[in-house]
Amino acid sequence: MEKKEIGRISHYFSKPQVAAIVLTDGLKAGEKIAIAGHTTDFEMVVDSMQIEHDIITEAKAGDNIGIRVPDKVREHDVVYKIIE
Repeated sequence: MEKKEIGRISHYFSKPQVAAIVLTDGLKAGEKIAIAGHTTDFEMVVDSMQIEHDIITEAKAGDNIGIRVPDKVREHDVVYKIIE
């Protein structure tokens, strides 16, 4: 299993449990990611993504996306794509 950095958390919204991510590489719905930081460390499958409340299936480098996350994340946490 290989991890490739694809972005960073820019904001966390606690009520809908959504992480805002600024991407440095592409990401598609259905891909597995890991989010890691000082107190953050989990893996998940991206089931849906949004840009400005529009549901998308694919995002590219430079996009600022929102994804629902199962746990709290923090600004500057690193987002990795997991390549199996």
